[in-house]
Amino acid sequence: MGYGVLGGAVLQCSFGMAPSVLNVLPTARVISSMPMASIADCVPLVNIMPFGMCSSMANPTVAAATAAAMGALTPMPCIPLIAGTWMPGSPTVLVGGKPALNQNCKLTCAYGGIIEIKSPGTFNIQVK
Repeated sequence: MGYGVLGGAVLQCSFGMAPSVLNVLPTARVISSMPMASIADCVPLVNIMPFGMCSSMANPTVAAATAAAMGALTPMPCIPLIAGTWMPGSPTVLVGGKPALNQNCKLTCAYGGIIEIKSPGTFNIQVK
């Protein structure tokens, strides 16, 4: 069992150099003063904000900058490219008709990064 995730939760990508914040649009789903997230809240630059600089060689801008620097890893600005939805979600709790997001869910970036929830935004809403 994990905690439900609310808008404002702190996220971290394994290739990002800074934490980010989860934005959840308040479309017919509000708990307390912040909306609760579902597994569908994974749209880049809407729900998932950049993580500072990206250090993944699978990111074409990082690869090009690294090649130009004669092989010295050169991080470039992060623009998340999400490959799917949050997994696994909480099938017993629905938010807007979709499984709720809990603190144990992970999201994959197409550049190889794993996005994790570092702080769910609440510690009083438990979901299975």
